[in-house]
Amino acid sequence: MQAELIVDARNAVGESPVWVPEENALYWVDIPNGSLQRWSADTGHVQTWKTPEMLACIVRHSRGGWIAGMESGFFHLQPHADGSLDSELLASVAHSRKDMRLNDGRCDRQGRFWAGSMVLNMGLNAPEGRLYRYGAGQSGVVDAQLDGFIVPNGLGFSPDGKTMYLSDSHPDVQLIWAFDYDTDSGTPSNRRVFVDMNHFPGRPDGAAVDAEGFYWICANDAGLIHRFAPDGRLDFSLEVPVKKPTMCAFGGSAMDTLFVASIRPGDDHDPRSLAGGVFALNPGVKGLPEPLFDALL
Repeated sequence: MQAELIVDARNAVGESPVWVPEENALYWVDIPNGSLQRWSADTGHVQTWKTPEMLACIVRHSRGGWIAGMESGFFHLQPHADGSLDSELLASVAHSRKDMRLNDGRCDRQGRFWAGSMVLNMGLNAPEGRLYRYGAGQSGVVDAQLDGFIVPNGLGFSPDGKTMYLSDSHPDVQLIWAFDYDTDSGTPSNRRVFVDMNHFPGRPDGAAVDAEGFYWICANDAGLIHRFAPDGRLDFSLEVPVKKPTMCAFGGSAMDTLFVASIRPGDDHDPRSLAGGVFALNPGVKGLPEPLFDALL
């Protein structure tokens, strides 16, 4: 299965792809460069908006624009066609130390925004990361639900919303967990190891869940995307022409295209390298639309 390069973005850390059906477009971020990017499937045009802080993850807001996990907390972003961007801090996150930011994030099936935090320097092996739940209806309350992570990643929810997935990408951990998820209260419980990625190529990075309930995880450092069954069995793996895929997302007119963002390491100066690009594959299965952030929750 051939992966098609759709944007030679050369992102330092491309992340958080989200398909917007009404626009027939894909949005994603470049974390350290603090940019929101958009690719139009109709024209191939790419537009970029600069954000005031490093931008880690995005979810669509039910009332327009985006909710974003950044360095200091959760923001509302409203991009405009002229390249300008309105940015409003909605809720701060009380990091345990100054050198931290939010990382991977997405909404549950009910529209609550979840995001993990991490220390900027992964080499410190600091388990200071937490998993936060944000709901505007709670007067902007940010709840720390879980802690002790180095690089929390791989958030995903089963089609019925009753299982939550979460990983830690750090080389010292490389585990993916599953949780029972109370859809009424937005509370995870019964944490257990879903997949031990130490037994598979690559480190677990960003994820997606398809319409059949299978969990897709980008295998960073291995140039692969693994598809795991709900029982944790590896179904198959797909190759991408870069070493460090970061996060995948379903989209396209039939939700049967898998989009993949990637990292371009700072020492990669090869003009032929596709690292940091955004790719598209046709995996033979369909995904589900990403839930919108519900401002009333």
